[in-house]
Amino acid sequence: MQKAERVGVPRITGGRTRGAGPVGNVTRGTTNPNRMRRLDRWLTGPQAWRLRAAADPLVVDLGYGASPATAVELFERLSVIRPDVRVAGIEIEPERVRLGRELERPGLSFQLGGFELPVAGRPVLVRAFNVLRQYEESDVAGIWRLVQGRLAPGGLFIDGTCDEIGRKVTWVALDAGGPVSLSLSLRFGSFTLPSEVAERLPKALIHRNVPGERIHSYLQAMDQAWLEAAPLASFGNRQRWSAMCRALLDGGWPVQDGPSRWRLGELTVGWDAVAPGN
Repeated sequence: MQKAERVGVPRITGGRTRGAGPVGNVTRGTTNPNRMRRLDRWLTGPQAWRLRAAADPLVVDLGYGASPATAVELFERLSVIRPDVRVAGIEIEPERVRLGRELERPGLSFQLGGFELPVAGRPVLVRAFNVLRQYEESDVAGIWRLVQGRLAPGGLFIDGTCDEIGRKVTWVALDAGGPVSLSLSLRFGSFTLPSEVAERLPKALIHRNVPGERIHSYLQAMDQAWLEAAPLASFGNRQRWSAMCRALLDGGWPVQDGPSRWRLGELTVGWDAVAPGN
């Protein structure tokens, strides 16, 4: 793991950053085709309404990495929901932008930039995956505010992390007002206990998985409900996972969405239930 770096987050004046040049640091850029499929499935499922309702269907893939493959996949998947979608891949490393531009087509573009989002218009969706993980935790709030300030009305910023092939995935969703939810999506057969996803939590939470923090209590509750649902394993992991989700909901956790998402190995909970303590 590359050591986290500090980033100077500039003040925002009238929706623009003060100072010249992209905001951020060059990251490792590790990526693989189809790595973001679980998050993209959520964007084209429960969140598809945002793109359909957008006056300007602008989407940003921020920090797509050494290969533009996942940005291309995002464009192709969102085009099914909104054929006139515009996806802008943004990278801070010039060579990565050059490689992306070889794949440009109507509706898909690549450009140099950072968290200031140097695009014309306000995006309805911004995806930053495995990007903030490589920064200091103390930088996260400022980066969040910077990107939130660029969102279109009804827009969503997704700050997420996943393993190398996209089997263990987590993401925080933020609107203009702040974080609204945490989602976990796991491939059945890739874990023994759900809490194993802790190593892939977003930067805002990964160091908070300790007793006394809400995210720790949540992961422990998931494990307990998963173990209690063990008798359903003979019917398949989908049934067992769904029973776990139902138990969490019945236990007072603000679980969102429903069985159609649970069967995918996905679980979304309201942010207040897992937010870091002071």
